[in-house]
Amino acid sequence: MAKTERSPGEHDAWLALCLIPEVGAATFHRLVGGLGSPEAVLMTPMEVIERVPGVSREAARAIADFRWREALDRELRVIETRGFTLRRFGEEGYPEPLAAIHAPPPIIYLRGALRLEDRVAVAIVGSRKGTLYGIAMAERLSGELAQRGVTIVSGMARGIDAAAHRGALEAGGRTIAVLGCGLGVTYPPEHGELSDQIAANGALVSEFPVFAPPKPDHFPRRNRIISGLSLGVVVVEAGIESGALITANYALEQGREVFAVPGQVTARSSRGCHQLIKAGAKLTESWEDVWEEIEAQVGPPAQSGSWVTPAGPSLEQEEILVVDALEAGPVQIDDLIGRTRLPAGQMASLLLSLMLKGVIEELPGKSFAKRLRPVRDRV
Repeated sequence: MAKTERSPGEHDAWLALCLIPEVGAATFHRLVGGLGSPEAVLMTPMEVIERVPGVSREAARAIADFRWREALDRELRVIETRGFTLRRFGEEGYPEPLAAIHAPPPIIYLRGALRLEDRVAVAIVGSRKGTLYGIAMAERLSGELAQRGVTIVSGMARGIDAAAHRGALEAGGRTIAVLGCGLGVTYPPEHGELSDQIAANGALVSEFPVFAPPKPDHFPRRNRIISGLSLGVVVVEAGIESGALITANYALEQGREVFAVPGQVTARSSRGCHQLIKAGAKLTESWEDVWEEIEAQVGPPAQSGSWVTPAGPSLEQEEILVVDALEAGPVQIDDLIGRTRLPAGQMASLLLSLMLKGVIEELPGKSFAKRLRPVRDRV
């Protein structure tokens, strides 16, 4: 069916073409390469579109039949109402590292703002079911890097991703969340407050229309943007089937550095990290391990504030006894009493004191564990 409507403007045409569900980044670049411009694609009949190499007859029909004017009007209204911004591939403000990857997103939606200093960025990703150890390591690494001027990139998923964003925010640094849905959708739903904090101290980024839902096939596409925005990808905790390994593979394809944090050799949650280390990823224990690989591209680290370990506060002898009993991992209160031989009443008082000092934390089932997350020194 031939199109006879008036041609859209150049900027509107880019957005309108991206709104068509059958047009991903690779198809977009194929179509524009074959027909000359997004405007030309929108005004071209199906019979011509399907001649573009790599574009199926079904996709050509969907593109030709798409009511892009109505969709474009709706999208522009909600973008304006919500205060989102757009960055188009090839124009000023589009992230240079992202522009260099294969089939970069033609348009990215932003909530918040990208800055020049975000060129010095490192991704920290991992399992949605992060352990106490993994979450603590993600927060520590992101906080230490953020204090040294590194923007932390992640996917705002539960577990390790959320911990990476939190670590950067608590250190007073910048962080970027790349979404597998549109900016108008909060996913996971409990991360509304975290989204607001990220937007105020960095940006939320998506290549999907504002109200696009979090479909399974969106997340690999999101992962290539996470690595594309970064100088390197740190995998903190990941099983063999973890999506974090997809991000690491994209990083390798894009010429980025890959880092992996080791875990217990018997832990299924660390098997993906150990697999990466065996394959050549850099074993990573601290921010220095990351900086060694990126320093040639960014120069010396910025001055940082001081950090203290969770055991930094002054402890009484009995408190040290309790902390030592937690060294190997979480322990239930009855076992703590047995290991330390302290009376139950005194144990309850000691646990409360240690929690108030930020040295330990209570877990479900009346278990307690050391807080591995660094506490920023405010002195």
